[in-house]
Amino acid sequence: MPELIIYTVPTCSTCARAVSELVDEGVEFEERDIRKEERWFEEASRLGVTVPILLRGDRVEIGWKGDVGCLFQ
Repeated sequence: MPELIIYTVPTCSTCARAVSELVDEGVEFEERDIRKEERWFEEASRLGVTVPILLRGDRVEIGWKGDVGCLFQ
C-alpha cells in the first residue's frame, strides 16, 4: 500500500494540480475518486468536507499548498 492516499473529484482543479505535482515529484500514491466508490466517499466524509484530502498514515491534510479545493456532498 502506498504511503499516501489522495481523495479527489474529477471536477476539482486543485485536486488535478495536486495529482500532477505529486506525479512530477515521483511520489507514490493511490488516488481515490470519491465519486467512483461509495466507500471512498464515506472515508473522505469522515476526514473532511473538501477535497483534495491527503492521508499519510494517520496524518490528514486538507487542500493543496494553501488552496482548500472543492466542497463535496
